[in-house]
Amino acid sequence: MALNYYVLDVFTERPFGGNPLAVVTDADNLSSADMQTIAREFNLSETVFVLAPTSAGHTARIRIFTPSRELAFAGHPTLGAAVLLAELRTQLQINGERDAIIALEEEIGSVRVGVRLRSQAAAFGEFDAPKATATLERLPEPEEVSAAVGLIPTEVGFENHKPTLLRGANNFAFVPVANLEAMAKVKIAPQRWADVFTARDVHGVYLYTRQSVRVQSAFHARMFAPDIGVPEDPATGSAAAGFAHVINEFDELPDGMHKRAIEQGIEIGRPSAIALTMTKGRGKLETVRIGGHAIRVAEGKLLA
Repeated sequence: MALNYYVLDVFTERPFGGNPLAVVTDADNLSSADMQTIAREFNLSETVFVLAPTSAGHTARIRIFTPSRELAFAGHPTLGAAVLLAELRTQLQINGERDAIIALEEEIGSVRVGVRLRSQAAAFGEFDAPKATATLERLPEPEEVSAAVGLIPTEVGFENHKPTLLRGANNFAFVPVANLEAMAKVKIAPQRWADVFTARDVHGVYLYTRQSVRVQSAFHARMFAPDIGVPEDPATGSAAAGFAHVINEFDELPDGMHKRAIEQGIEIGRPSAIALTMTKGRGKLETVRIGGHAIRVAEGKLLA
């Protein structure tokens, strides 16, 4: 039976920017092996498969695959799938506007996404990142980390920011980089990478600097995840959610709401914009919200 699929660009307002995502609908009859094969065929950083929910209170159940493995949670697949389902299933319009709450069942648990649909504009979605115990670990000295990403030690770190590892549904290493010039030079050194990151079960390495290309951006980022089949990711919502804990740790945020705009994907020609909102109360990070635009760019049928 032919299956419908859609391709969306996520964390962008314009086609052919942001992070491309394939979404296959009505995928209940596919096995896990089928899904992995299809994800490998699309060869995008992630492919989402939409299934019927197991609970009546949810819109759909989704499974997320990279070209090489399944993920319990990822940000741009969550956002992109929710925007698509809102577009396909939301009928009520008031002055060309539609709002929807899309409740998704994911391997990590339930995720609710608020979606704003506007005529003649890219859809916008926002969700609270799944809560998890966050523990920051210090990574080795800058000499080892810098060698793994093709930099020199003086190019790793700025102010009081040091390389850290955050363990959760996805384990991310966060590496502060001195400036944009150094960010442009980043290149994976396979053996050093394996020694520093693969050995610690790191799923992705998120490099960041305060220097930015866009005036409105607070941080410029790049994310590499070769161990899960993603050489470089144009936009990484789950890593941005983890980055909130890094910001809170090193920037010592006061209680209240804090918003940070993050740019990513510029070096690979896929400029992306991620809206990060953090709420802190009684000295603790209470909520982390990820937002961004998404736009549909293609659709078709899987015939095999």
